[in-house]
Amino acid sequence: MSFFLADQVAPYAWFPEGASSFAPQVDFLFTVILWICIVFFVPIVIAMGYFMWVYRERPGYRGSPEALHNTAIEITWTVVPTIVVVWVFWEGAMGYLDMARIPKGTVDVNVTAKKWQWAFKYENGGEHDVIPVENSSVKELPLLVLPVDRDIKMIMRSDDVLHSFYIPAFRAKRDVVPGRYNYMWFHTTKEGLYDLFCTEYCGDNHSQMNAKVKVVSQEEYKKALDKAIQEPEDPLARGQLLYKRQGCSTCHNAGAEGASGPGPSYNGSWGKPVQLESGAEVAFDENYVRESILNPQAKARKGYGKASPMNSYAGKLKDDQIDALITFIKSLENANSATKK
Repeated sequence: MSFFLADQVAPYAWFPEGASSFAPQVDFLFTVILWICIVFFVPIVIAMGYFMWVYRERPGYRGSPEALHNTAIEITWTVVPTIVVVWVFWEGAMGYLDMARIPKGTVDVNVTAKKWQWAFKYENGGEHDVIPVENSSVKELPLLVLPVDRDIKMIMRSDDVLHSFYIPAFRAKRDVVPGRYNYMWFHTTKEGLYDLFCTEYCGDNHSQMNAKVKVVSQEEYKKALDKAIQEPEDPLARGQLLYKRQGCSTCHNAGAEGASGPGPSYNGSWGKPVQLESGAEVAFDENYVRESILNPQAKARKGYGKASPMNSYAGKLKDDQIDALITFIKSLENANSATKK
């Protein structure tokens, strides 16, 4: 275990307030390294400027050709930095091992990363909710709800490329690699709403691959778990929920007709012919939507077939869920027509 007085260190203005058990040690070590840099850098620069002026070349001045030697100074500037570096390494290594050793009895959350969205699944099989966002090109973000004062384990995988899972307030970060599971844990210490980012460039819309983490009481967490496994019985409401929960809204704008995004807008498309990347035309109907969900590249829309291809949802959605999504997408045409009237 590391030895430090981390609880006495106040966070800097550019740090979010710590909300996990890792935050005190990370902040403490960062503070120490920062002050070591300041303490060494400032006197060295001042001394360098002084010596450059005093010993500058000028008429009549001759410097000594002999190399100067001071055993005490040389021992000091070797031993002291070595002790400091070894101590910093020790603190960093102990902190890293604390983060790597996952305790037993954790609350487990499955995390799936894909361009460009985070998806979360709880232990009871329930999936994440969404939260509206103001003043952003992304109107909604995935919402991960966690209980306070518990050890949390993230079981992470990627469906496509390398991503990186980072919650600044928790001082916790780990790469999410395709083809394998990566694990990360932390102990939540404070209720609140926190940011979650992808910090590994993963394509065009990397900057929009964000989410929110909400730490709540144990009672609120149980309510969130119950809500997570519920889907509305009404097909339209269910389709709207799935459209958000499955990340469709991240790429396919459900707003104004023709609105741009990583994927084509569905609003105002129902029943109309659409041009494909191959040059052919097909009707935008139930069969086309279903095939596009299960095999997105089979009949890719013109302008969307090559860059950032959509992932298949085969095996991820049941038939009744696909039907609900079709009902919601069909309603967008009705809503668009009603608005024009």
